[in-house]
Amino acid sequence: MDAREKLSTGPQATLPDSTPARTENDAEDVRLMLLVRDGDLKAFETLVERHQQAVLGTVAKMLGHPTDAEDIAQQVFIRIWKSAARYEAQAKFTTWLFTIARNLVFNEMRRRQRKPTSSLEEREEVTGLSTPDHEGAHLSPAESALHREMELAIDNAIQALPEKQRLAVILRRYEDMPYEQIGEVLNLSVPAVKSLLFRARTQLKELLKDYLD
Repeated sequence: MDAREKLSTGPQATLPDSTPARTENDAEDVRLMLLVRDGDLKAFETLVERHQQAVLGTVAKMLGHPTDAEDIAQQVFIRIWKSAARYEAQAKFTTWLFTIARNLVFNEMRRRQRKPTSSLEEREEVTGLSTPDHEGAHLSPAESALHREMELAIDNAIQALPEKQRLAVILRRYEDMPYEQIGEVLNLSVPAVKSLLFRARTQLKELLKDYLD
């Protein structure tokens, strides 16, 4: 890399001219991560607070097991801390974060490929780890029960997808991640991501046809 493109390590470090414009949230993540790179534990704790629910929810939905999800999510942030000295702000911080999560989750999925599926109670715990459920906030008890049943059915259907399709759907549906960033996390082109999501949605429609009808 050209020396001009490297970032300074101080708290006031600025992004190189060639770096794409960042959102306010991502700029703050980069600022914090540059402090973490200098050994700032408080900045690291702030980063964890900002992203732990998203990482935990994503990992839980990938694995279908809340206990395993907590362990993997913890490992994600341990990797962030241990890799901080080599950090360079070449992409969005969340792209790097979810790429680390992807590697750990895929390794865990392959390790326990033949492990029995989790219980219904565990799946319901996983549903509770998702993003806040604003849709179900003002429903009647009967409507709330139906809504919860539908959310659980969706989670179970997502669990049936191949690993890359599953992660693409989760990042798109729950993290509202753009195609370009999903492609960076999965190391795929944008057309490949769109094709992956199209196949995933086709399968989900088939798995959820009783609810959709």
